[in-house]
Amino acid sequence: MPGRRKNLAALAMLAAGVLVMTPALAQKKYDPGASDTEIKIGNIMPYSGPASSYGVIGKTEAAFFKMINDQGGINGRKINFISYDDAYSPPKAIEQARKLVESDEVLLIFQALGTPSNSAIMKYMNAKKVPQLFVASGGTKFGDPKNFPWTMGFQPNYQSEGRIYAKYIRDNFPNGKIAVFWQNDDAGKDQFKGLKDGLGDKASMIIADKSYEVSDPSIDSQIVALHDSGADIFFSWAAPKGSAQAIRKVGELGWKPKFFLANTATSIASVLKPAGLEYSKDIISTAYLKDPTDPTWDKDPAVIAWRAFMDKYYPDGDKANANNLYGYVQAEAMAQVLKQCGDNLTRDNVMKQAASLKNFHTKLMLPGVMVNTSPDDYFPIEQMQLMRFNGQAWELFGDVITGEVGHEHSQ
Repeated sequence: MPGRRKNLAALAMLAAGVLVMTPALAQKKYDPGASDTEIKIGNIMPYSGPASSYGVIGKTEAAFFKMINDQGGINGRKINFISYDDAYSPPKAIEQARKLVESDEVLLIFQALGTPSNSAIMKYMNAKKVPQLFVASGGTKFGDPKNFPWTMGFQPNYQSEGRIYAKYIRDNFPNGKIAVFWQNDDAGKDQFKGLKDGLGDKASMIIADKSYEVSDPSIDSQIVALHDSGADIFFSWAAPKGSAQAIRKVGELGWKPKFFLANTATSIASVLKPAGLEYSKDIISTAYLKDPTDPTWDKDPAVIAWRAFMDKYYPDGDKANANNLYGYVQAEAMAQVLKQCGDNLTRDNVMKQAASLKNFHTKLMLPGVMVNTSPDDYFPIEQMQLMRFNGQAWELFGDVITGEVGHEHSQ
């Protein structure tokens, strides 16, 4: 009988434990924008204006959340995705962020696009303690948890990208002369800094640079001046429209430098085709996601599933436009963070979960590319692989390279 008594005692303790635990388990925590049935996510995109070719990203994300809702939502809650146009204008971005936070009462703002727009809303979002999550910009400033704990990027930051190119140039073209065309804003300055930091004692290889404004109708004079510098390596760090103009002008001049193109401007549909595929051949850039136009991935299950998603949820979307795949991957990461939040849908817990991603990898990322964050590391992805355009598609080459930026650079 003592054995039975022990069992009963154990059962009684277990029952007591269950009684104590149940209320804790059942306790749901909500901030504005979350409830038993819904999670409101805000978004700001340039659906119009000089960077409107990026607008498809917001459309893909809206389609992704529609698919998630059709599958029953996240932890039983439907996603209410509210996306506004800021025309790539910082004052308009502030207006839209206020509207999302104060009148729509979203839980967070996800994937607002562009370095200027995110810079404009950053202080406001942090003062309001509303997550500004997975910023659609590689600006290094968006990985500064000490000063801006409510703001986090996602894609590789521009300084990492600059360092990756610098490693490649130092190893392969140590005697090259570099000309740099860059966008006169935080994004362009960041990329340029990464290149210089990565070149280190070889920074004097840069013999010329010219900047441009996103609103400039033509950039021909800058490209002519860079051509005349005698450089044999050319960098274009510009938004899609500026990059397309640069590629075309370099081609028309008959200039044949080693051409490096910013990762954010590698879309065949919105950059290389308008510039002229014949002028785009042999351009080098970087990738961290699978490219839907690369025949390598034609039979890849993740790419096949993404194409099926496009057919069903975004049939007007261009499957050759890498921005549509980019938007999908960002939304997958957002869904992962919300899954990890469980029933604790507070803004504080959203940031806590975003800062505790460990070797997170979606199947549309390149093999070997992992997302890792911590409370003092807000740079989710710092690895990329080089790729070269063969006139029809991008081809990956070399190994996955890390371009980690030390935390001292994040100010």
